[in-house]
Amino acid sequence: MKVYRLTFAFCLLPFALFSASQSPRYDVFAVRFAHVPYALASLVAGAERGPQVDIAFTVWPLRDTTSNRIVLVDAGFYRDKFIQQWKPQEFVRPSEALANGLGIARDKVTDIIITHSHWDHADGADLFPKATIWIQKEEYEHYVGAGGEVLARGGVDAVDAEMFAGLKAAGRLKLIDGDNQEILPGIRVYTGGKHTFASQYVGVATAGGTVVIASDNAYLYNNLDEKRAIAQTLDASSNLAAQTRMIEIAGSPARVIPGHDPDVFTRFPLVAPNVVRIAGAAR
Repeated sequence: MKVYRLTFAFCLLPFALFSASQSPRYDVFAVRFAHVPYALASLVAGAERGPQVDIAFTVWPLRDTTSNRIVLVDAGFYRDKFIQQWKPQEFVRPSEALANGLGIARDKVTDIIITHSHWDHADGADLFPKATIWIQKEEYEHYVGAGGEVLARGGVDAVDAEMFAGLKAAGRLKLIDGDNQEILPGIRVYTGGKHTFASQYVGVATAGGTVVIASDNAYLYNNLDEKRAIAQTLDASSNLAAQTRMIEIAGSPARVIPGHDPDVFTRFPLVAPNVVRIAGAAR
């Protein structure tokens, strides 16, 4: 896959800045737990038909350097129905991938930020028994009914809608009310990417500046470098605006992490097989 690299120069906008009083505190990692060939034209709007990308199924652990908090951005998937349908290669349960690559036991994950309700990002939420689950209120209420039924097709699988409802009933699911919300110290979420009804992306304070986990609001570096919307979006213009905003928030396109690009695992230092350190000091 050819990736075009452009240099951007943006000024940080006031709404995007973390408060100066907040100390950078997170180490940020990417953990690949599976991969599968996928059409480039289904990822990048206007891309040539035919080429494929070996997309990475990824979760992003954030480790607070001053406390015991471990935040996971997205939770991956593990249910057999998805494995049988998609036949992912080198699949490892996300919880096992965290344990094998970073020594993070599943009961040590304190929080999970679900960027959107699609199965490959949300299905594994119940693998982590002590985690608080964070999702946009509008996303949840658009796709999941009070009894765990699916309200809008395409946004959530029935088995995951039921799981979400169960987590909510257990008091473990928190609904985020809108854009630019600091949900945890040093972690903000933003809406507007329009991959799904209210998909969100995540800004994380680190010692080297803000890192933005785009998740599927930008599938690949191609989306960012070529200024092309994702191919699967509810609103292409909103998606492009969100990608520009991600770069503004991060201060550099190098600190915006796309959701499925295998190049993430060559651009950043390898700390274990299928695990790279995006930000933070070696330990």
